[in-house]
Amino acid sequence: MADRLTQLQDALDQLTTQFYCTIRYVSTRHDTLPPHPALPKTKDENLIVDPPAVFAAAKYELARDIILKSKQIELLILALPGIGVSEDEQVERLRVLEGELEKAEGERRRAVEERERWMERLDTVIRAVRRV
Repeated sequence: MADRLTQLQDALDQLTTQFYCTIRYVSTRHDTLPPHPALPKTKDENLIVDPPAVFAAAKYELARDIILKSKQIELLILALPGIGVSEDEQVERLRVLEGELEKAEGERRRAVEERERWMERLDTVIRAVRRV
């Protein structure tokens, strides 16, 4: 699974695509109305007009999808680390993590030194066995 920022970026990309598709659908499937009721209705041959019930249902579904994706994005934002935590708390957390990192680095160094000692002992034993 991707990290939270990648998930957020993917969700924003998906929302942008949904906006584009919604605008494209509405602009190509709507029925034209004259600017004044006394004027005749114009016909645009580039439009494929959906029946009013289908058009309304499609708009409702598209709007619902956008709202759901927006809520998903909101949840992802709320799950980001540092949201709802003061700057002082974040600085203190970094200090604690830095201390833990220094401790782990010390343990790693000791393990490397011990490994080197064991390698020297092993080398000494191997040389002794070769001489015999």
